Amino acid sequence: MRVAVEIEERVKSTLKDAAKKLTEPKKRAFMAKATEDYFKGSARQAETYLGWKRQTVQLGLHERRSGVTCLDNYQARGSKKTEEKLPGLERDIRELVDGKSQADPRLKTTFQYTKVTAQAVLDGLIAEKGYDGTELPCRQTMGNILNRLGYRLKKHKK
Repeated sequence: MRVAVEIEERVKSTLKDAAKKLTEPKKRAFMAKATEDYFKGSARQAETYLGWKRQTVQLGLHERRSGVTCLDNYQARGSKKTEEKLPGLERDIRELVDGKSQADPRLKTTFQYTKVTAQAVLDGLIAEKGYDGTELPCRQTMGNILNRLGYRLKKHKK
């Protein structure tokens, strides 16, 4: 048995707009309240008529019933930096690059300029430090790591 809910388009757009402007815990609480008021607590109908994610509405309804707000762990999202995955990598990179780098001659920056490319660092890590090529990042990521460590590639001027 399906319950038909007729809501004016103006009210729908107001509910959608309000939900967009809120952040997660407040947004879920708002969605749960609107679902209880307009859709008799049916997350499925809120999804159908307002386009809200059913799981989000269900979580909001659960939080409303239990009185416990779920915390979002945004910091745990994404992948860790390569230096965190391979603890000795930073030390090994510095050992390879430090002898071939120099400080800024004008001392305007704290960066060290190096003539070693990211690909050369990758090759050195495999040949000299015994890393497996599959565990190391790609050339572009190695360039980003070198930049994070304070190295900049400086070409020879002829």
